[in-house]
Amino acid sequence: MTHRSVFFISDGTGITAETFGNAILAQFEFKPRHVRLPFIDTVDKAHQAVRQINHTAEIEGQKPIVFTTLVDMEVLGVIKESCQGMLLDMFSTFVNPLEEELGIKSHHRVGRFSDVSKSQQYHDRIEAINYSLAHDDGQLNRDLSLADVILVGVSRSGKTPTSLYLAMQHGLKAANYPLIPEDFERKQLPPALKAHIAKVFGLTIHPERLSEIRHERRPESKYADLANCRMEVAQAESMMRREGIRWLSTTTKSIEEIATTILQEIRPQSLTY
Repeated sequence: MTHRSVFFISDGTGITAETFGNAILAQFEFKPRHVRLPFIDTVDKAHQAVRQINHTAEIEGQKPIVFTTLVDMEVLGVIKESCQGMLLDMFSTFVNPLEEELGIKSHHRVGRFSDVSKSQQYHDRIEAINYSLAHDDGQLNRDLSLADVILVGVSRSGKTPTSLYLAMQHGLKAANYPLIPEDFERKQLPPALKAHIAKVFGLTIHPERLSEIRHERRPESKYADLANCRMEVAQAESMMRREGIRWLSTTTKSIEEIATTILQEIRPQSLTY
């Protein structure tokens, strides 16, 4: 099982096929070799993909697992007819039955955006990413009224990756602000955040884990010292409780889990999927 390959084939980026496939594979205790084959949008490319899959089957002595989100039926036909792998077609499994149930045809388009130059949703997503980058780590306090969510927490508690995930995956303008010793001395949130308290969500983390992360960035520093980390986390959590801020610990949670919790709590009006 450790030498089994899994292919993700798509006429787009392959991200959907891989996300779908990984969700299924996560139910099984084995570590396959992942091979993403994106932009398989012609019959010739399909034949090349088949040759690669079949060659892998010969070498490994067992069928590769093949997840596909191919839209073009001619291209898909090549894979179905000649591929020696175990084929799991997302569209025939889910889209076709939905077409029958809904009584309408799907768009059968490649990727999330069929034409990015004409997609307002795509441009909104890019704008959200630019906003989140500009408002990362408290760099910019202007235009916070435009934010969908404002993350607060001690340094290295997961604010930046969560902000970028919310922007890239959901098109949300996510600002984030680090809570620092000066904030703890004042015993209140930075004034710039007070007017937007309804959008503020807090992230915390176990001090021991925080110390490990900070040691990777600044070894043997006061910044990474466990006693200092314990003090900062305690002060941050105390402030969140006083201010009535919703918060969660990122210690054992993935970015996806953190983002999902935030969306359930904040419920931004501009949320897109």
